[in-house]
Amino acid sequence: MSLEKLLEQNKGRYEHELKEFLSIPSVSARSEHKDDVARCAEWVKAKLSDLGMKAEVVPTKGHPVVYGELMDADASAPTVLVYGHYDVQPVEPLDEWKSPPFEGTVRDGRLYARGTADDKGQVHVHMKALEAYREAKGSPPVNLKFLFEGEEEVGSVNLEPFIRENTDRLACDVAVVSDTPMLAEDLPSICVGLRGMVYMEVRLRGPGQDLHSGQYGGGVVNPANALAEMIAQLKDEQGRVTVPGFYDAVKEPSPAEKKAYAEIPMTEEDFRQEAGVPAIGDGEVGVHFIERIWARPTLDVNGMLSGYTGEGAKTIIPATSMAKISMRLVPDQDPNAIREAFESHVRSLKPEGVELQIDFHAGARAWAVDPAGPVFQAATQAIEPVFGRGPLFIREGGSIPIVPMIEQILETPLLLLGFALPGCNLHSPNEWMSLDLYHKGIDIVTRLYDELASQLGN
Repeated sequence: MSLEKLLEQNKGRYEHELKEFLSIPSVSARSEHKDDVARCAEWVKAKLSDLGMKAEVVPTKGHPVVYGELMDADASAPTVLVYGHYDVQPVEPLDEWKSPPFEGTVRDGRLYARGTADDKGQVHVHMKALEAYREAKGSPPVNLKFLFEGEEEVGSVNLEPFIRENTDRLACDVAVVSDTPMLAEDLPSICVGLRGMVYMEVRLRGPGQDLHSGQYGGGVVNPANALAEMIAQLKDEQGRVTVPGFYDAVKEPSPAEKKAYAEIPMTEEDFRQEAGVPAIGDGEVGVHFIERIWARPTLDVNGMLSGYTGEGAKTIIPATSMAKISMRLVPDQDPNAIREAFESHVRSLKPEGVELQIDFHAGARAWAVDPAGPVFQAATQAIEPVFGRGPLFIREGGSIPIVPMIEQILETPLLLLGFALPGCNLHSPNEWMSLDLYHKGIDIVTRLYDELASQLGN
């Protein structure tokens, strides 16, 4: 049976298995899901073993890594390391989901569930591509190593030690990561840049307990008011971050890059509708919106908590306030330097009358690459027959800590080949993945084996 016919006949079976994968609530950020994350790791290991891989679950200080090898090709064949993650984000707010978050539901050609796009659906693309290739054509012409972690959504904090301790084991000619979006359903895209990140938590404490706002209002510092005033001072009227030194390492895009951003087939109106907002804004004034989300650093409040938030009124001065704040970074910005500068600046903004605590949660470097050479040629040739056109080379505003880590430690090129779409509700209720792109992704990856063998083979 031809590979094309096999892929067509097995669509239903592939989707059924993906739903089984999605049904495991592997939320790495929540301690109550620790056993679910471990169960998901065992599920992945079993599936890799079924594919003929030598697979194992490797414990870390946190959630485990799943690693598998298929070294059937000869020693001169290139080795491909595939990275992905099987952990997912929390599902709250639960009442905004239109269908259960851990029960895959198909609506209008989309599969809805937590993890469909980020990243179980894309991990599963690689599993099924290997299965299909072996069934239709035998052993792939490349050696394969699969590395799937359970902590990407909490900063990949235990992955770097694993990689450093296993550099020989993980050695490869190229690493493929499918955890990024395409620009549109008919515009295949390869990501050539990611922003880095620093994630902080700021806490203020005022009185020893909540106080009556009538008896004490005006006489004590309100931690909620104080935190709001501090946050308001973190950006100026032009949308620029006020942390001293924040932009020191930021390079202006070249004229060619600015021209490329302006030619991306997405308008401000497209972006506004995708985001579901009445107007776009909050970035640097005078900077093209594509440049803002791909190539400029940002600072955003990710969550705030203080005082009474239940039904009705309760007139208090809260004892504490808290905000979670992330900064997206661009190439050449040092996460450690940004963290220190942020802490120093926030301390300078604290008013008298409250105590301040600052905690660091995660950090990652930005990454960018020139899309030239055999790896990108192989990917282009794998994509063209499926879409009838070559890929766009785009950047992604998010962060994948493993990418610069792999490049630095393993000294290997990376290919960021994603099959999600903008607006697929990553980290939000009603996350989805296009089933058409899921199946096209499987087709592309099977072709990628042959193209990488041709381009990288000796």
